[in-house]
Amino acid sequence: MSALVFVKLFAIFAVVAIGWGVARSGRLGAGDASRVLSGAAFYIFVPALLFRTSARTDFARLDPRIVVAFFVPTIAVLLLVYVSLRLARKSQAGAAAPSVRAITASFGNAVQIGIPLAAALYGEGGLALHVTLVSLHALILLTILTALVELDLARARRLADPGGAHLLGTLATTAKNTVVHPVVLPVLAGLAWNASGFALPTFADEILATLGQAVVPLCLVLIGVSLAHYGVRGAWRGAVVLSAVKLVVQPLAVLVFARFVLGLGGVPLAIVVMMAAVPVGSNALIFSQRYETLQAETSTAIVASTLAFVVSAPLWLAVLHAVG
Repeated sequence: MSALVFVKLFAIFAVVAIGWGVARSGRLGAGDASRVLSGAAFYIFVPALLFRTSARTDFARLDPRIVVAFFVPTIAVLLLVYVSLRLARKSQAGAAAPSVRAITASFGNAVQIGIPLAAALYGEGGLALHVTLVSLHALILLTILTALVELDLARARRLADPGGAHLLGTLATTAKNTVVHPVVLPVLAGLAWNASGFALPTFADEILATLGQAVVPLCLVLIGVSLAHYGVRGAWRGAVVLSAVKLVVQPLAVLVFARFVLGLGGVPLAIVVMMAAVPVGSNALIFSQRYETLQAETSTAIVASTLAFVVSAPLWLAVLHAVG
């Protein structure tokens, strides 16, 4: 692994530690600082980033084989985790728990770690392929997970109040909550703007870019604050399992599908596998904070998987070298 990637990993841990230290010192006040920070991220900064990304993406230049090679097995892993937890029904964490754990097991840190990794190892050509996947990463996965969690919450409300809304009313409420949502609505609005063919006005693009730049540092600080607020007691077992799915199962699924089903090789194969092999991304914590579910487990999984990535990344690079 290159020195640049190690520097990025060190910077991530440093910012998380700063957030943890400030929260432990009491400088953020006695209230739930993590909820305030996640609210700012979820309702201001992340929507700006998603709208700008979806409005500016040149979909005509996307390589369909790269997109299929990554997203088909990734969505399969996501749904496998979600369905297995829904069928088990052993969680006491609430209706949103299967979706929160599914995003933790499938949503990677494709920007902070993935971009420098792709650039350092595969140059401009590899970085261009990686950015192709990044442009769709949050748009596809967060939209699917939002629909799943809103459906589960609507089902839970209906079971709690059988005399309440009928099935059609429940479906209408679910559809509304899925679309009028701080993740999905900016994506749909951005896609609509993209389809119009108009470029974003310069002043609007600058505002959105400024807001979007806050997502990464804010999310990293939020991880540290959440660890200080919720602790890790009782969260390690679930965090380790989810980290293993993210670092081992997902890249393995992508490797098998991309290499032996689609026949990818060389740099394209390496890009999709290493995109799948990056550790849990901070958007998983934003998602768990939004639904007030498993915040400690998600924060712990982000930190644990990022630490483990120092070992798992060279192993995946060795596997890629072996399969050509």
